[in-house]
Amino acid sequence: MQQNQQQGQQTQQQTIQNPQTQVPETPQMNDRDMMTDLLSTEKYLTASYCTFLNEASHQALYQDTLTIFNETQNAQRDLYNVMFRKGWYKLEAADQQKLQQSYQQHQQYASQFPYGTNQGQIQ
Repeated sequence: MQQNQQQGQQTQQQTIQNPQTQVPETPQMNDRDMMTDLLSTEKYLTASYCTFLNEASHQALYQDTLTIFNETQNAQRDLYNVMFRKGWYKLEAADQQKLQQSYQQHQQYASQFPYGTNQGQIQ
């Protein structure tokens, strides 16, 4: 039981969150619900525009969509910032050991690539 309490305390210490702005808990959508819906929509749109941009072959259409993508990405970031400030969006602090392990793993993957540069020369 004591171990479970310690794990719970560690989890709380690793959560990054501002104090939560209270909203009415009613069947109607409140500000938090609407912002969550907007953020989900912006994330979906950003991902969809990204796919389109990767596959676009017409330069003018690509440029127009890139402009829209940037506006959508900025709106997504703004919504996230407001939600985080209001305590409606929380993050988990990264475990430094896990980050180091992941970094080392990706370094090993990179060393296996058949291409790369060595002082500007392709290997």
